[in-house]
Amino acid sequence: MDDQKSPSSGGVRGGSYELKGEEYIELIKLLKIMRISESGGQAKLMVEDGIVFRNGEPEFRKRAKLRTGDVIEVFEFKITVV
Repeated sequence: MDDQKSPSSGGVRGGSYELKGEEYIELIKLLKIMRISESGGQAKLMVEDGIVFRNGEPEFRKRAKLRTGDVIEVFEFKITVV
């Protein structure tokens, strides 16, 4: 059995983040702005623990550059970068 964590399908809260002229946003910054994490330290731990998914795959890079079209899933949240 695979012990890797995956996003839950029940009770998903969706949303989007608009880049507004920026080329990208870093993953941990997005987690803080969207209030998924309470602090930068907590955001880093979430990424390190493998509970943050980018386009369906676990994302372990804290400063991954998210661009238009990327979808981030963590806990019951699903955020689309637009």
